[in-house]
Amino acid sequence: MAESQTPQDGLNYLQSLMQTGQELMQQFEHALAAQTAATQAAMKQAGEPGWQPDAWQPGAFFPAFGTSTEPLANMAEMQRLYAEQMGALWNSKFLEPFIGERKPVVESAKKDKRFRDEAWEEQPFFDLLKQSYLINAKFLRDFVDQADVDARTKMQLRFYARQYADAMSPANFPATNPEVIKTAIETRSESIAKGMRNLIADIQKGRITRVDESAFEVGRDLAATPGAVVYENELIQLIQYEPSTEKVERTPLLMVPPCINKFYILDLQPGNSLVEYAVAQGHRVFLISWRSAIPELGRLTWDDYLQRGIFAAMDAVTEITGQPKMNTFGFCVGGTLLAAAAGVLAGKGEDRIISMTLLTTMLDFIDTGDIGLLIDENYVTAREALIGQGGILPGKELAFTFGTLRANDLIWPYVVNNYLKGESHDAFDLLYWDSDSVNLPGPMYCWYTRNTYLENNLKEPGKTIQCGVPVDLSKVTAPTYVLASKEDHIVPWKSAYRTTDILGGDTRFMLAASGHVAGVINPPAKNKRSHWVNNEAVEDAQSWFDKAAERPGSWWPDWDAWLKARSSGTIAAPELGSEKHPPIEPAPGRYVKEKSN
Repeated sequence: MAESQTPQDGLNYLQSLMQTGQELMQQFEHALAAQTAATQAAMKQAGEPGWQPDAWQPGAFFPAFGTSTEPLANMAEMQRLYAEQMGALWNSKFLEPFIGERKPVVESAKKDKRFRDEAWEEQPFFDLLKQSYLINAKFLRDFVDQADVDARTKMQLRFYARQYADAMSPANFPATNPEVIKTAIETRSESIAKGMRNLIADIQKGRITRVDESAFEVGRDLAATPGAVVYENELIQLIQYEPSTEKVERTPLLMVPPCINKFYILDLQPGNSLVEYAVAQGHRVFLISWRSAIPELGRLTWDDYLQRGIFAAMDAVTEITGQPKMNTFGFCVGGTLLAAAAGVLAGKGEDRIISMTLLTTMLDFIDTGDIGLLIDENYVTAREALIGQGGILPGKELAFTFGTLRANDLIWPYVVNNYLKGESHDAFDLLYWDSDSVNLPGPMYCWYTRNTYLENNLKEPGKTIQCGVPVDLSKVTAPTYVLASKEDHIVPWKSAYRTTDILGGDTRFMLAASGHVAGVINPPAKNKRSHWVNNEAVEDAQSWFDKAAERPGSWWPDWDAWLKARSSGTIAAPELGSEKHPPIEPAPGRYVKEKSN
């Protein structure tokens, strides 16, 4: 079991969060300074006319006169527009009392929830704050866009600039947020007192609370689909789910959830569970429950996750069912692990996989979105030096990193609501799962980040040696169902589409609406969202989308039909386990209940 947190642990973690924020700002400033210094050095070496060692050089970002005047003209135009907008804003505020009409210079986006309170428009002071902030934030974005740097550096600058702009929103400070002031007055400062209690509680936890954690219990409200643990080792528990139909598919289905999260993202509340749905459709479902790494597991490697995780589970499934082959299913990093395992089997000439389902999974890491901007050589080298030979990557560190990708949705609203307004937390199963983080062994994590995000070796035939085998994913010939989510900020859908060119078998690509999780967890009964279908094989992702047809509702029935077409008929629903692998304990097992945070 994870050790309990002390208040000092919470204070240390809060300090680390503050330090991380400071480092983000410093990286932004250092990137600007480094580009300035590099360009000045180049100008000095070239003997460029007009270069002075101590003078500010606009050529640091924009070429000097005589090379190209367009960037300088763009900068001048940016400054002119900025001055014009700020002048117009102050002028409009001055004239409002006389003309009795509000004429905004800039408006927030409709999806921007920070300024939805009426006071941001109706009260001149707060309206001025909001519009000034929006103008300054736009100027910062435009300034970064004009930087004369390589594409990756520009993307990093954009990311850090967004983090800075998000943090400096007037909505994040009590004196400049009208909702906070109004709530404090209405509650006679009780909201402030409650907010401080919330803050102290989170300091003790070492993380921001985003959900009413007392509203859920794993095994009661979440991960409640009936079943039993039928195999376990130090890394995994294998769950077999109890059939809910008289007959089940003869071919078993092995689910591999992400090892960086708890498995019950696939088994949320009844009616919102993909596991429950698969069982109800007559599939013979097995699922891996990854253990959150404890110190004793701190030396486990990527190969260990394949051998003690996926291959051990496959052996148990075969022994229990008597079926040498199975359908397989991987979600996110679980899909990457599953594809790697399939590559190892292909390299050994072993035919154990009938089909694969890969949900929001990357095999080609050429475009990883914003998260890839945080993983560079310095980051990976530092992690390798610290935990590459043994140690633990705390789950809360990963959770905070993912939170920064959408800070205006996953960090700042909870700072405002929890600490400034003293509000109670909502009961939301998805947020409860998202807060239930998982630790990873250092060697495994370092191998993963270097060979995927940093060097993109996984897709290259023979570039990686896994379990002693050179892995070539093009030799994986099992038919594969590939699902991506259109608004996924973790696995960009066009990157997921590249899987169709990497694997050697037939693929069916499906694009779901919404994001990384919501696009996947979309029960048909709710009749929400939509998905896009195109049965034509197209090399280019955008061309596929341009010819795709949008269909309302869930993609789950399409997947169910595709999977059943690759089964080998039905049998009477069997008992759980076998003589060699009898049930050990009821699902969801004890590993998933161990807390790392």
